[in-house]
Amino acid sequence: MTRAHRGRYSFRCRAFSSPAPCRFIPALSNNHQIDRIRTEARRRKVKVTIVVDVIHVLEYVWDSAWCFFKEGDPAAERWVHEKTLAILEGKAGIVAAAIRRKATTLALPEDKRGNADRCADYLLAKRPYLDYPTALTNGWPIATGVIEGACRHLVKDRLDITGARWGLAGAEAILTLRALISNGDFDQYWAFHLAQEHRRVHASRYALGVIPAPA
Repeated sequence: MTRAHRGRYSFRCRAFSSPAPCRFIPALSNNHQIDRIRTEARRRKVKVTIVVDVIHVLEYVWDSAWCFFKEGDPAAERWVHEKTLAILEGKAGIVAAAIRRKATTLALPEDKRGNADRCADYLLAKRPYLDYPTALTNGWPIATGVIEGACRHLVKDRLDITGARWGLAGAEAILTLRALISNGDFDQYWAFHLAQEHRRVHASRYALGVIPAPA
């Protein structure tokens, strides 16, 4: 992704009844991505709530399940369902402890309990970003599909059309306009644009920027 569409186009969250820019961010579990989000938030002086994509959490839970169950065992699905519900209820720390304890109780050797320990470590490391109860109570998305869909709509559907070739400046301009339209801000922007054009073309030619009244 080029600088033209990296973090520049901030959708307003339609899920919220607030006109303020979205400050809840579902994220992948990548540490670099989380660090970038926090850095941008500090730079813009806004407070953000980050929640890790629940699908990524599920991948770790499923991997840990195969430490305890044979592949294809229906009991594994029930176990994963139980642990996932507990995580969604905000009990990631308890789940991590239970997984590690189960591996110890079964006396699994190190080479057999690896995924269980990785899942427990992951849940504990990401616990600050697993506040699913708050997200679900507020109706916020807990997976990154909404962001991936926005990227497809905003960027791919326009820039990836057959035969198109883009320079940085042209792509930047088009994506800015698409973001303004998608956010419902185009009319406000256009009024600002006309005012700036009037200032640049006319008012800037007169002292103090004041255009004399016609005689």
